[in-house]
Amino acid sequence: MSKFPENMLPYYAEDFLDYIDSIQNKSANTIKEYYYDLLLFFRFLKKRRGFLEKEETIEDASVNNISLDLLNSVRLNDFYAFLSYLSSERQASPSTRSRKVATLRSFFKYCHTKAKIIESNPANELESPKIGRRLPRYLELEESINLLKSIEGKNKERDYCMILLFLNCGLRLSELVSINIGDLRQDNTLVVRGKGSKERTIYLTDSVSEAIDNYLMVRPQPNEGHEDALFLSERKNRISPKTVEYTVKKYIKKANLDPKKYSTHKLRHTAATLMYQHGDVDIRSLQEILGHESIATTEIYTHVSSKRLKQAVSSNPLSNFKIDEDENES
Repeated sequence: MSKFPENMLPYYAEDFLDYIDSIQNKSANTIKEYYYDLLLFFRFLKKRRGFLEKEETIEDASVNNISLDLLNSVRLNDFYAFLSYLSSERQASPSTRSRKVATLRSFFKYCHTKAKIIESNPANELESPKIGRRLPRYLELEESINLLKSIEGKNKERDYCMILLFLNCGLRLSELVSINIGDLRQDNTLVVRGKGSKERTIYLTDSVSEAIDNYLMVRPQPNEGHEDALFLSERKNRISPKTVEYTVKKYIKKANLDPKKYSTHKLRHTAATLMYQHGDVDIRSLQEILGHESIATTEIYTHVSSKRLKQAVSSNPLSNFKIDEDENES
C-alpha cells in the first residue's frame, strides 16, 4: 500500500489491496484502478447516508473512518444508486461502470469469504452494465505495409523494430517497453511479461529477428540502471510508454492514416486480425499468443472482413448457376 497515500481508505480496504497484490498478483495498474474505485464508492456511500461533514464534498470526503457497521449496512440498491450516480453525474461509460462493478464484486467477496468482516455479500447478485460489442479497429494489410515503409530518420532501426513487434506479435504497450535484452532467447523466441506479471513465450518471425539484430547493432550505450532495457530513449534510458505512443502516432500521420483512429493498441488489434484472417490461426492459439485469460476476449478478433464474406459467397458452387432459357422453353 506504499504506492498510495496512507490512511486514505479504511484499514480493511487497504488489506484487500495488499491481498490482490500479494496473493492474486494483480498488476500495478489494476491495483491503482481498484484503489480509486473503492475511494469513490466510499465517498458516495458517505454522501448517500448523510455522513458528509458540513464543508466536505464528494470529491474530498475522508473515508478512512468508515466503520464495519456501515460496511455491513451496504445493500444491492446502494450499488445501483452508485452506478446511476456514475452515469448521470460523472458521465461514466458502460465499460467504466462495468470495471467498477468488478472492483466492488471482488472487494465484497474478499470481505465476506476471506476477511470474514461482513455477514453476507451484497454484491453477489450485482450485474454489470451491458456493453455494446464493437469490432476492434485495425489496419488493413496494405495500410500496415505503408506504415512500415514510412519509418525513417535518426531512430529508424529502433522505431521499425518496435512497430514490427506490435504488428507481428500483438504485444501490449506495457509489454513492449518492459522487454529486457535477456528476454531474447537463442531459439528465436521472446519472453514477455503480460498482465499480472504472467510470462508467455512469443515465437519471432524471421523479419522481426532481423529487425532486432539491426537495432542492436546501433543501440546506444545505456545509462546506469537501464542496461537491461531493450528499447532506449534518446536520453539512453528505458523508453517510456508516452514516447512509444508519440512515435507510433508520428508514423501513422506520415503514412496518411488517421491518428485519432489508430494507436499502439490498434496495432495489437491489427496483428491479431491479420493472424486470424491470413494465417488460419485457431482461436486457442490466438488466445495464447495475445495472452488473454478468457477466450471470450479473443473471440472479438474472429470477425471477418466484408471482402472475405464476399469471397465466401462467391465460392458457393451455385454462385454462377443460370438456367438455360432454351432448355427451359423445351
